[in-house]
Amino acid sequence: MTTRTVDTTQELAAFLRTRRERLDPDDFGLPPRRQARRTPGLRREEVAELAGVSVDYVVRLEQGRGLRPSASVVEALAGALRLAPDERAYLFDLTRQRPRSAGRPVTTAAPSLARLVADLSPLPVMLLNHRYDILAWNGEMAGLLTDFDTLPPEQRNAMWLCLMHPRIRELYVDRERVVREGIAHLRAAWAAHPEDRALGDLIAGLTTSNEEFARLWAERDIKVNGRGNKVMRHPVVGVITVQFEVLTPLEDPGQRLVIYRAADDESRAALGRLCVG
Repeated sequence: MTTRTVDTTQELAAFLRTRRERLDPDDFGLPPRRQARRTPGLRREEVAELAGVSVDYVVRLEQGRGLRPSASVVEALAGALRLAPDERAYLFDLTRQRPRSAGRPVTTAAPSLARLVADLSPLPVMLLNHRYDILAWNGEMAGLLTDFDTLPPEQRNAMWLCLMHPRIRELYVDRERVVREGIAHLRAAWAAHPEDRALGDLIAGLTTSNEEFARLWAERDIKVNGRGNKVMRHPVVGVITVQFEVLTPLEDPGQRLVIYRAADDESRAALGRLCVG
């Protein structure tokens, strides 16, 4: 990827192709055809039949020829391709059929949210925007991850830190899953904010400088995780398993509150030692 913002026409074409090729024809009960399949997945004519559109329409979409499908056609394509909810939302974003949020991207913490981050101690908490920029954090989160105050502002980004920071690169026990889920979330944000040049610059820079990011970005996975578990190998207190919860404030929908809680007694004790230290 060389452009700094989203080329929605070409991304839509690539996304439709990759999702079509991932489907197993045996799952659809389609009648047998004389010609053997030379490529994986469904044929374009099969997708067209399932979606109730012409084959030529599907071909033009996959060739990036500037079509803008209606909401009903997008819904039909999502059903034909059996998209998961996050993938469906991504398709609606690419086709500009989902309402856009008003205003400019948030780059500073809302004062009330910054106070809330501090007040939620001793739970580790941080505040992010849609780019994964870290806007605010408390001492417990800094102790768990890194001292964000020592980093230049451009490096205070959770995705960049996970890929590039020497300590945080080695922090997660299941690193592949954490990175993959983070990139899938970032891709959803990329489609929802197609004119955000700073986000485009971040993605372009990581694609160029980090082979792992480039490989996973090219897979076009889409997923937004609002909660889950992470296992960390902390250099001071050892293994910690945390449950994370991501909350979106109604008054500040461009910001995300990320809260960690210990998943078991051993992790609770480890976090306690970390706070005391």
